[in-house]
Amino acid sequence: MKITGSLLFVVVCSLCSLFTYAQTNDSIVPKKTKVYLEHANTLSFNKAIDPDNKVLIGSVVFRHDSSYMYCDSAYFYEPSNSLEAFSNVKMEQGDTLFIYGDWLYYDGNTQLARLRKNVRMENNQVRLFTDSLNYSRIENIGYYFDGGRIVDEENELSSFFGQYSPDTKEAIFNDSVQLVNPQFILYSDTLHYNTDTKIATILGPSVIESDSGTVYSSKGWYNTQTNVSLLLDHSHVVSGNRILVGDSIYYDKDNGFSEVFGNMSLHDTSQMIILEGQYGYYNEKTEFAFATDSARFLEYSRGDTLYLHADTLLVSTIDSAYRELKAYHGVRFYRKDLQGVCDSMIFNSRDSVLYMYSDPVLWNDMYQLYGDTILVYMNDSTVDYAHIIQFAFAMQFLDTTYYNQLKGNDMVAYFERNAMRQIDVSGNAESIYYPVDNGSMIGMNQTKSAYLTIWLKENKLERLKLWPTNSEGDVIPIPDLLPEQKMLRDFYWFDYLRPINSDDIYREAKRKTGYVPKRSNKFIH
Repeated sequence: MKITGSLLFVVVCSLCSLFTYAQTNDSIVPKKTKVYLEHANTLSFNKAIDPDNKVLIGSVVFRHDSSYMYCDSAYFYEPSNSLEAFSNVKMEQGDTLFIYGDWLYYDGNTQLARLRKNVRMENNQVRLFTDSLNYSRIENIGYYFDGGRIVDEENELSSFFGQYSPDTKEAIFNDSVQLVNPQFILYSDTLHYNTDTKIATILGPSVIESDSGTVYSSKGWYNTQTNVSLLLDHSHVVSGNRILVGDSIYYDKDNGFSEVFGNMSLHDTSQMIILEGQYGYYNEKTEFAFATDSARFLEYSRGDTLYLHADTLLVSTIDSAYRELKAYHGVRFYRKDLQGVCDSMIFNSRDSVLYMYSDPVLWNDMYQLYGDTILVYMNDSTVDYAHIIQFAFAMQFLDTTYYNQLKGNDMVAYFERNAMRQIDVSGNAESIYYPVDNGSMIGMNQTKSAYLTIWLKENKLERLKLWPTNSEGDVIPIPDLLPEQKMLRDFYWFDYLRPINSDDIYREAKRKTGYVPKRSNKFIH
């Protein structure tokens, strides 16, 4: 396979050279000029057998136009305008290009030189090493096809196939490509490299490994001097436990900064979170991330994944141990046991509290909670209790006509095994609930008190406590109920806002005319 690939590479390079020359010159065939013998210590030939084959020995020098060739010995085929050189071979093209090797065959008509064994091409600070090099003087391009490497001031590049142009400073590498830099190593299938700009252009599956992380890409460019790159085609940047993916990633390795355009995904495998968006950025040194445009946050540390959407999401790391999530505008989240909406939200893993600000609504099974501000206290990713501050309203759906209801200045709802177990209400506590006997409602119980506590079991009222002792209570039979008596003031059923699955978090659900909780100013930007 290597022999076949080598021959194919030589043919393709030769055709490309002819095509390039045809585009830049009036004729495909170059003007033929004569190869001259400038010097040799001894010259001999067999007049009877082969008078055209001259044998040259000692300090041999040839000249073809502005190019000079040196060697210890040579065969000079003058009629065919070609030569074969042996030992200490050297070619000079002007004063900037020098090629060395053990053997050379040069055709003056095609201006193609073939050098073998211990070949070295030097162009200013660029050096090419190989055992098999073909060099075309017409295009000023050298190419190898059996392994080689190019070295400049910054990098060392090696591959099985390679090509270098001293004019354009462009080098092309194919098959088993490796770029070695003091700060990283780049492995690739296909790579272009400019020895002047030091920019490597990635054109095939590639891996860049360094102490700070690993980059996976199949298309893009990498500036090996500034360590700035543009990575395309869904590239990956891995830094510790975090994996950044995007359609296009602008990556500044030295500053640890990445800017992502299209299908951004930042995955933290240790904390089991994923941040997504159509645009965003990430600083791997400060561990700060930003996402917007269809932004989504996923937390999957337990069996039930949390899906959260907002216009803008910010994720940061505090004291190298704690994670803080900030969500701005249009927050909607879904988990099987808990759903919610609000305008803005903060979650800090230090205190494991979810702060919901501005029109917050929270759902659990058939229960709905809303008010001015809601704080959800988590215990190992499960809900421990929810605290509704300043204004609080809780209700339980019974059917489309009847709802158990609680209202007050302050409310704490406790959860057990992801189900609501107890609710405490403080300040101007009011309640409406419908006792059930043998599966039928027997009336509506309405209370008013300073404080109230209810206990729930299997979504049913187990016990109710009111205090102080002068609390008010009344029972109205179902047939005597008037429509306006069924609801406490400020009652609104926001089920149409509720996310119903993980995809529904993207739905834009606007509030209908009616109650809008007083907005809080507590959200810290």
